[in-house]
Formats: sequence, structure tokens, C-alpha cells
Amino acid sequence: MSTQIFVNLPVADLRRSIAFFTRLGFSFNEQFTDDTATCMVVGDNIFVMLLVRERFQSFTPKPVCDAMQHTEVLVCLSRDSRAAVDAMVCAAVAAGGSTYNEPQDHGFMYGHGFQDPDGHIWELVHMQSA
Repeated sequence: MSTQIFVNLPVADLRRSIAFFTRLGFSFNEQFTDDTATCMVVGDNIFVMLLVRERFQSFTPKPVCDAMQHTEVLVCLSRDSRAAVDAMVCAAVAAGGSTYNEPQDHGFMYGHGFQDPDGHIWELVHMQSA
């Protein structure tokens, strides 16, 4: 069995988050969706659990950070091309997200990113094949 990854992120408004990520082309597993959480499908073995803050807090004894003020995690996704990186950033901004820096061109790797409506940073990269 392949290892799966489940990234858990707190959100203020679950419906807003679902609408935002739907506009970016992501789908959701309805089996793991209710009024407090949803399972966003990123890849065959990659999932993001979007949890309302109260539900997220129930999984940890530590305070939940405000991603608008602090960075706890950087989620990075690969894209098939530079154009795909730029297209997803544009879609994110159009859907209510924002950018947090300028595109980075390192020759072999191109990256840019966005913040979702809750302030979580999503980096996008395209790496040239060797």
C-alpha cells in the first residue's frame, strides 16, 4: 500500500473554502465531508482536510495559529508547466485569494504561489526534467 498524506488546515468558513478550491479545479470526497470538515483531493495519495477552526482545535492541545498573522506550514504543489503555475495563481486571485510574493525563476525551477482566504500559503512549482 502506498503512503497517503493528509494535510489538515483550519478554515473560518468551510463553504467559502470549498467554493475557492473548487474554482481552482480541486474535487472533494463526499464520504469525508460534513458541516465541519471536507476532504479535498489533491492527487491519488494526497488529501487536504479543511476543518472549521473548532473541529481543528479538537485535534490538538496547542493554540491554533492565525495563518493571516503567522506561518505554520507552506504547502507546495508541482504543476506541469510554468503556464500552469501562473494559471493557478491567477485563478486563486480571481477566486478571492491573494499573492504574497513575486514569481521566482531559478532556471531549472519556476515558482509562484498564493494565499487562500484563510491566509494559508500554497506554493506552486514547475521543475524541468533532468
